[in-house]
Amino acid sequence: MNKTGRSAGEQAIWISLISNMFLTGIKIAVGALAGSQVLVADGVHNAGDVIATIAALASTKVANRPKDESHMYGHGKAEVIGSAIVAVIMIIAAFFIAYHAVLSISHPASKPSLIALIAAAVSLIWKQWLYVYCNRLGRSIKSKSLMATAHDHLADVYASIAAVAGIGLALIGSWLDIAVLSYGDPVAGIIVSYFVIRLAYHMGKDAIDILMEKSVSVEQIRDYEALILTVPEVKRIDRLRAREFGQYIMLDVRVGIPAQLTIQEGHDIIRKIKAAIMHENADVEEVLVHLNPWYENEQPEGTKHEGTKPDGMNPEA
Repeated sequence: MNKTGRSAGEQAIWISLISNMFLTGIKIAVGALAGSQVLVADGVHNAGDVIATIAALASTKVANRPKDESHMYGHGKAEVIGSAIVAVIMIIAAFFIAYHAVLSISHPASKPSLIALIAAAVSLIWKQWLYVYCNRLGRSIKSKSLMATAHDHLADVYASIAAVAGIGLALIGSWLDIAVLSYGDPVAGIIVSYFVIRLAYHMGKDAIDILMEKSVSVEQIRDYEALILTVPEVKRIDRLRAREFGQYIMLDVRVGIPAQLTIQEGHDIIRKIKAAIMHENADVEEVLVHLNPWYENEQPEGTKHEGTKPDGMNPEA
């Protein structure tokens, strides 16, 4: 990620942090004054978002640090850790909303307020804008922490939809004297909790996959293979591994080249392989290339070889 991308990412997270702090105060204050339990619960949920956004901001700052002697591969995984923290906070918030909703059902419904409906609607519109903004920028600069913040905003959109729907139904029930509609607020909260937990689960799973060094998709591997084989001297791909490292991807490549080539020629081939991959993939940070000898009577060009060669030489040596 370049300096401009890093600056834009941090700015987006700062906007998210300030927005969450503002919305937390508004929702809790209006909810308490209007007697809206769902709005108070949504405000507490936003308080959790403040913590999540601080975690995202801190992880982004760490991830943007340059490589050092203690972290030769950089600090990219800090963003992934921040993403996992946000997922945990979202799950806790979802259970809090569900618990609060169940308690509300077991008690007499509170009187709905138009002011609470307006506050929930404003929150919905603002959070939808924040989600679109952070999501687009996060995908553009490939920032895991910013994408986690975007997903957190999306969870807030769900919660705000529930608040608007619940308060709106309660208001309609009050105007038309339909008692059952007064419980639309907590029922909507329970439904939203499910979607928030589901969203947090997938986000947390993605973070764990990266921390556990899960390989990139088969489609990406095939794209890398095709690029490697554009180098004329590469006669065989013995092994190709690629994994995400937070903001970027790292590759390990083992290829077979004609055995009679010199060390200098082999060095030049390595540079060609790296250039071929990194020119087409801006998110690839490092390509580690290992060269194996290839003999003309062995394998057709471009064929992968596993196991031991006839002469006893292992291509993965």
